[in-house]
Amino acid sequence: MTLKHFFAAFALVAFATTSVSAQTLKVVKEHGDLACGVSEGLPGFSEKDDKGQWSGLDVDLCRALAAAIFNDVTKVRYVPLSAENRFEALRSKTIDVLIRNSTWTLGRETEGVIWAAVNYYDGQGFMVRRALNIDSALELADKSVCTKSGTTTELNLADYFRNNHLTYKVMTFATGDETSTAYESGRCDSLTSDVSQLYAQRTKLATPRDHIILPDIISKEPLGPVVRQDDFQWLNIVKWTQFAMVNAKSWALIAITLMKQ
Repeated sequence: MTLKHFFAAFALVAFATTSVSAQTLKVVKEHGDLACGVSEGLPGFSEKDDKGQWSGLDVDLCRALAAAIFNDVTKVRYVPLSAENRFEALRSKTIDVLIRNSTWTLGRETEGVIWAAVNYYDGQGFMVRRALNIDSALELADKSVCTKSGTTTELNLADYFRNNHLTYKVMTFATGDETSTAYESGRCDSLTSDVSQLYAQRTKLATPRDHIILPDIISKEPLGPVVRQDDFQWLNIVKWTQFAMVNAKSWALIAITLMKQ
């Protein structure tokens, strides 16, 4: 089976599903583009360059959805969202799909949204200055920690310190850039977030080598695309597009392996 036939098969499965309340696909087609909620700038996931071009893992899924619907990867309107307003933007139909490194939780699925799949497994960690000579998050007792508000990161942080009987001071900020800036300026001793984000944020610091990511991983964070719960057809389209991308990668790796033999 060629990749072309592979994608065609998955597209047929996705679009064959119907729902009484299936409206999202119709609205997207009427608008002529896909409103895709992404981060405000996270290297590796969704980031805009100086030419206005978006790239990253989440952006690739936005483009794949546009290809499935319009046969044109450019028919995407990227909507940068903060952690605090991302789910409300989805519920209010400001966006058609949220693909913004968002953790899949039971609590969030009681509020009108649902995850279609997982596109990245992450975990929460800590970044500190090398000069602190800290080797473990357990040494952060009585230290100040910067993090983003409106995320599972805050809850995980509180659980971790409480379970280990440690005291700490938390400082929250609305965006990743604000959080990173506060950390770099010395307002806090540590920065906590998903490990993928910590590595991305470290590259933006003035002297990345002066900072280390501690080995402690204190949570499991399944990240993936999110849709509203009122449209089963749209859920299937997003879900099977993600599955198609994973399987296409597998086929590509098999093809490369065969070519080398």
